[in-house]
Amino acid sequence: MNPWRNIWTITKRELGAYFSSPIAYVFIVIFLLLSGFFTFSAYLGKFFERREASLGSFFIWHPWFYLFLVPAVGMRLWAEERRVGTIELLLTMPITAWQAIVGKFLASWLFLALALFLTFPLWITVNILGHPDNGVILSGYIGSWMMAGAYLAVSCITSALTRSQVVSFIISLIACLFLILAGYPPVTNMIDWPWLVNLVSSFSVMTHFDGFQRGVLDVRDVIFFVSVIGFSLFTTSVILRTHRAG
Repeated sequence: MNPWRNIWTITKRELGAYFSSPIAYVFIVIFLLLSGFFTFSAYLGKFFERREASLGSFFIWHPWFYLFLVPAVGMRLWAEERRVGTIELLLTMPITAWQAIVGKFLASWLFLALALFLTFPLWITVNILGHPDNGVILSGYIGSWMMAGAYLAVSCITSALTRSQVVSFIISLIACLFLILAGYPPVTNMIDWPWLVNLVSSFSVMTHFDGFQRGVLDVRDVIFFVSVIGFSLFTTSVILRTHRAG
């Protein structure tokens, strides 16, 4: 059977599972409310105080939004399968573990893409109020989606490790927090050695997302996010094979 057909079958199954429960709708509503509030808040986003037509005040909060929201989306991917005992059934179907992993990941990543797309009223508002550089805005959206994918891939690991969605959420939140703090100025400013600052910052989503926010599509930033996703999904496959062997 065509492996891509298997992946697409799993993807559709997972997307249907999201929208058959209130989780998807709650996530989208919370994400949209937070995006609007933090973007236009006089004390947080300072959209009007910037006096420029851009969505900088929107994208700057995404690493922090995703810190809580993406693990909430990813915590059920494998933990729920293990809890109800369907993981054994899934892995004995005529599909490979890798196809199941990619299918589940793509479903959640597409769901996050939908949530991002639904923020288009912010883009319309900015274009009504001024003449923004839409290329920079598009770059910001691409970077935001890739960053969400990196968070999600990390959540895949934690979800495969435990039967508890709550435990998966907490562990992935801590792991993603490290990906933020590694390049957060208040943290890096405490390090006295420039070479160590550069090394630590290279592991941070903040460092690599910054270029996307400025409209700079650097291949190194793309490689970073793709590497995090690839490594995390590979680690997930190792964990699942261990469960399968056991």
